[in-house]
Amino acid sequence: MKQFKGPLAVGLLFLLSLLPLSLARSFGAYLGRRMSKGDGKSAINTRRNINACFPELSNNAQQELVAESLQETGRSAGEMGMSWIWRPERVLKTIKVVHGANVLDDAIAEGRGVILLAPHIGNWEILNFWLSENCKLTVMYKPAKIKMMDDLVRRKRERVGTQLAPANVKGVRMAVKCLRKNEVLGILPDQEPDASGGIFAPFMGVSAFTMKLLPQLAAQTGAVVVSGYAKRVDGGFELHFHKATGNINSKDLTEAATAMNEEVEYCVRQVPEQYQWEYRRFGRRPEGEASLYD
Repeated sequence: MKQFKGPLAVGLLFLLSLLPLSLARSFGAYLGRRMSKGDGKSAINTRRNINACFPELSNNAQQELVAESLQETGRSAGEMGMSWIWRPERVLKTIKVVHGANVLDDAIAEGRGVILLAPHIGNWEILNFWLSENCKLTVMYKPAKIKMMDDLVRRKRERVGTQLAPANVKGVRMAVKCLRKNEVLGILPDQEPDASGGIFAPFMGVSAFTMKLLPQLAAQTGAVVVSGYAKRVDGGFELHFHKATGNINSKDLTEAATAMNEEVEYCVRQVPEQYQWEYRRFGRRPEGEASLYD
């Protein structure tokens, strides 16, 4: 069965790419509604994450957010054909407005390199298209499990001029070189790292095993950290950029990781329903603390 996963996944992307954006999103939203009514892993993880991160909301409000979130997750899936198969110029036309472009321009003008912190909000692939059109971009990435999909993703990202840096020692060297040249380095900061690559820091009031790479690079290079995300709106997307505040360049790793998570939280609170809540963000727990997902 494994030999069929690649062709099936790529075939599905091409089918989705034939749909107009509105129809692809509607199809995805339908799948999301189905997920929200079941007890699959995505629905369970979303409920538990939202319960942990939004204790101030009533039970009904939490359930509404769960349902909205899973529909947005479905829309993200529906947009994959557009993200990977459409021509870059066609994708760029879906960007309606860019908020904070001056923030990115000012950060580059400082001459210290820029780390673009890109949480899993909306459609983060849209950022790749816009950034590649407007600056020299390197993106840290983790290869997809299905080789055929990984080959496709690499090819499609690189076609717009993005340089890909693997999440290993070679990639870290590429990242430092990129920042030393006053270019932009894109990192998705909210995936749980392996045991040696993380540290516990608060996120949305919950202790989360948090990547060390971004804060270490910020401390080592003095780069300016800017957050960015592509919010899904009617007919396309809005891009948002915001300069990170706090001690994100601190050489105290816990302090810097906490500041990074605070910036992710800032972005999430702007559009909480479009964050990737189905991911097991709190899978690794501090010693003696029970799992959120068992």
